[in-house]
Amino acid sequence: MAAQDKLALVTGATGTIGPALIRRLLNKGYRVRVLFRGPPLPGSLPESVAQFLADITDSHTVNRAVSGVDVVFHLAAKVHASDPSSSLQAEYERVNVQGTQCVTDAAQAADVRRLVFFSTISVYGPSQPPEVLDESSPLRPQSLYAQTKCEAEEIVLSARQGKKKGPLAVVLRLAAVYGPHVKGNYARLIAALRRGWFVPLGDGCNRRTLIYNEDVSKAALLAAERPEAAGQIYNVTDGHIHTLRDVLGAICRALDKSPPKYYCPAAPARVLAGAIEDVFRSVGVRPPVNRALVNKLVEDVAVGGDKIRKELEFRSEFALTQGWHRSLRET
Repeated sequence: MAAQDKLALVTGATGTIGPALIRRLLNKGYRVRVLFRGPPLPGSLPESVAQFLADITDSHTVNRAVSGVDVVFHLAAKVHASDPSSSLQAEYERVNVQGTQCVTDAAQAADVRRLVFFSTISVYGPSQPPEVLDESSPLRPQSLYAQTKCEAEEIVLSARQGKKKGPLAVVLRLAAVYGPHVKGNYARLIAALRRGWFVPLGDGCNRRTLIYNEDVSKAALLAAERPEAAGQIYNVTDGHIHTLRDVLGAICRALDKSPPKYYCPAAPARVLAGAIEDVFRSVGVRPPVNRALVNKLVEDVAVGGDKIRKELEFRSEFALTQGWHRSLRET
């Protein structure tokens, strides 16, 4: 089947990954539908893209969006938040687990050829130097986000194609994704570095694993089109293990700023953050910093992406400095 005869559905298309994926699909000749909860910004999507507006657990609309589709790219999720309230557990379960079940059921009923599910390397939990985690490593999720992604992985990997009965899904465990309009912790980090307010914790040698959003879209298309990818799990990284110092240096070069000169030892930072957290929580106010944030900044996350490079011949096109330059230029 020629690419121009293929129809793709992208769920949750308004984040860091969605726009890059849609551009790549259109450039490859795919026809594209999107399904998202809230309306996109005016002009943010090409006119040729068909839009379905609904909650990811709305089975009626999800079934309509999936009907006639060849490939589903399931991005929609309630994303990671630092130290979320336990009251959010139901919402994480609803969106990340029930929503994934809804999309998977629709894909099976519509005899979709491939479901590409976007998961996270957070399912492994932190690494312990000098280990580098891979797809065979045990899963030790430490957040509601990661826990529900583990549950969602089980759902998609158990699904089968309607007629062929072979595996329906491919799971992509993404490294920390950055790109234009990046949100969350990296957005806050960029703002602090731009103002010269950021003081790194620890010695900066803790490891990080990243991937630029355009490279995610490249890996996703390989996962959709390569027959041998069916039923597989792949870590998606830029092929390198970086230190926090590497990441800060790349961002600062993109900002034309000097990288931080001083680093705060992690132990006193934890004590100070804990004291601030306790005081704010005692008066019913959300603290600006907490123990969980400090732990996140100093944790080690080293994950390898050899499997997708060997099996699908994936190669990252964007090195760390290049990716951050492009991210901040287009933000």
